[in-house]
Amino acid sequence: MSTTSKAIFTDTDTKWMKRALRLADKGKGYVAPNPLVGCVIVSKEGDKIGEGFHERFGEAHAEINALKSVSEPADLVDATVYVTLEPCSHHGKTPPCAIALSKTPVKRVVVSMVDPNPAVNGKGIEILRRAGKQVDTGLLSEEAERLNEFFIYFQKYHKPFVTLKIAQTLDGYIAAPSGESRWITGEEARKRVHQWRSEYDAVMIGRNTALLDNPRLTVRQVEGRQPYRIVIDGNLSLPRELDLFTDQHEEKTIVITHNKEKAGESVDPMLKLLEPNYFRGQTILVSEVDGHSDLDQALGQLAEIPITSILVEAGSRLASTMIKNNLVDKLELFVAPKLLGGGTRSVLGLGIDRIDEIVTFRKTHWEPVGSDLLFTGYF
Repeated sequence: MSTTSKAIFTDTDTKWMKRALRLADKGKGYVAPNPLVGCVIVSKEGDKIGEGFHERFGEAHAEINALKSVSEPADLVDATVYVTLEPCSHHGKTPPCAIALSKTPVKRVVVSMVDPNPAVNGKGIEILRRAGKQVDTGLLSEEAERLNEFFIYFQKYHKPFVTLKIAQTLDGYIAAPSGESRWITGEEARKRVHQWRSEYDAVMIGRNTALLDNPRLTVRQVEGRQPYRIVIDGNLSLPRELDLFTDQHEEKTIVITHNKEKAGESVDPMLKLLEPNYFRGQTILVSEVDGHSDLDQALGQLAEIPITSILVEAGSRLASTMIKNNLVDKLELFVAPKLLGGGTRSVLGLGIDRIDEIVTFRKTHWEPVGSDLLFTGYF
């Protein structure tokens, strides 16, 4: 049975699906590895009678929250349900939403996008149609796919979606000759980064950034979830006095290393309780490639946690390495209206000799953020 439909959507349909997408967006940072989903229920008279979104991983899905919000069950007769993602058809942490909807007297279900999860992928739509519901798909699908780009990528490749964040001057520098980099961009740009941190599963930096800046990588300027903090420490030699290893979020710090000897050192479990400076985060051992930790292998292991999205706040070396090895999916590049004339370049050594080898982007967008410009591009 085909999951697609050739429905002609009205302005009213678009209005309610936009509302469902706005609701779905409220779950950012809280539902991974699940998708962001919003749902609106409209009566046969055209009035909104219920709405909901997936609020927390492990809790009720959007459709169930929307159904629970309907005060008069009789209003569901011949109602239309607008949902941003195909209702699930399998038992996970919650019962199948497609079955719950199939047992209601709603007449029509409008689905923005089909669920790429193989456990669903059309099965939810099939359940609804077998129950006699009219199911129309594809309304604002591009918006729905963009909203769930982390989820879709993770389902397809079983690796986290990687976004590289760079803040540079007009002439391409991320730090002065002295090594100072605070602050190249303005307050609005920095607040945007904190918002991103709350929405990604993890933030990643390299060893040099950890040493030079001793960053906390915490969410401070906005409300939101604290992500995992990943640091690439190939030799496993970073000082354990750094904030990443000693603050209140220490258990959310993950170290990537290829040093088998140090990573394999065993510690008596009792010492973990007795030694106040013992690192209580995670250490992930990967292979060594040309003297460095295998980052592609690291991404695969991080997916098992599961980490579905990573914001890389890298220095020049890590940023360049990840781009060169095709490990970045999206670039968020802030350009500040400032000049340095020297210092550390944002990207170097990509191995490009000719213009026809130049790195290009599939989609691009420029946006003013305070006094800075933000470039967004997909590799």
